[in-house]
Amino acid sequence: MKILIATSLLLLNFVRGFNTFQRYPMTINPNTKSRIRSSVTALSSNEISSESELEKTKDGVYICKEMPPSLPADLKNTYYLLRHGQSWGNVEGVISSARSLATSEKHGLTPLGYDQGRASAKELLKLVQQKVQKSEVSDNKPKRVFFYSSPFARARQTAEACLEGLSFDNNKKTASELNLNIQDDMIIEDGLMERFFGNLDDQAIHTYAYVWPKDMLDPLHVGFEVESVAAVSTRLRETILKIDQSPVHDSTDDNSEGDIVILTSHADVLQIMQLYAAGAENVGKFSSYRFTNGEVREMGRTVDTLPEPQPLEPPKAGT
Repeated sequence: MKILIATSLLLLNFVRGFNTFQRYPMTINPNTKSRIRSSVTALSSNEISSESELEKTKDGVYICKEMPPSLPADLKNTYYLLRHGQSWGNVEGVISSARSLATSEKHGLTPLGYDQGRASAKELLKLVQQKVQKSEVSDNKPKRVFFYSSPFARARQTAEACLEGLSFDNNKKTASELNLNIQDDMIIEDGLMERFFGNLDDQAIHTYAYVWPKDMLDPLHVGFEVESVAAVSTRLRETILKIDQSPVHDSTDDNSEGDIVILTSHADVLQIMQLYAAGAENVGKFSSYRFTNGEVREMGRTVDTLPEPQPLEPPKAGT
């Protein structure tokens, strides 16, 4: 009964707040886009084998009976979470989670989305600078910066746009002052792809109301064949450990304190990630910690690093 009431109330708010947007043609500078494409090489971290014994659905989603163990406290890399910029799927107001999108350009970034991706570079540098100023980093040794991305077009294009933003003169100067070594190669990671919404995929965004309230009460639920919070957490744990243990990030004299890793992904995935990584008691409450388009946050490891939770509200078309 509690689930039904919560779902009904949220659905009513979604319908009231739902707006449709006219889709306009994309007007990206072709020279800029070409330069980004030529400077970014998609590598595959999936060559690092998975040893998970969990069963999967026909859509490749883990079947989980419990939440995964906590992440180790001693991860060697520092992780930042970057949500994709505004996509055409956001503008159309539809859920965009089909696994076929991993090899598609559908629902890529709008011009505003590209701008948000470029702007995220400055915000990322601010966060790194704040960490240095808090003396969480012992000295100004060189640190390598790696971008990992979901294979979905909107995430890949955001990582590309952020990399472009880091090449802007002011940001380039700041990166140099912080002694950052920006790696030009973006690494595609399937473990970061969008949460799968099963039968709700390609439906209007007000149907999130069928899922989010239930997530808060049961992180194992798979209503509408949606990927459970536990399943997302499980693949994220696997992904983080795979990245952290990858030879790409082996310690050297120059990066003995680990690398800076930016994980470019999607709202539900990153919100689940930040609560799970912080050790939150109920990861199912992730929807109260929503990322905006192009927002970047450090992946904190304690609950006091989480932002203030916000009332559960429906997303608006275009966000």
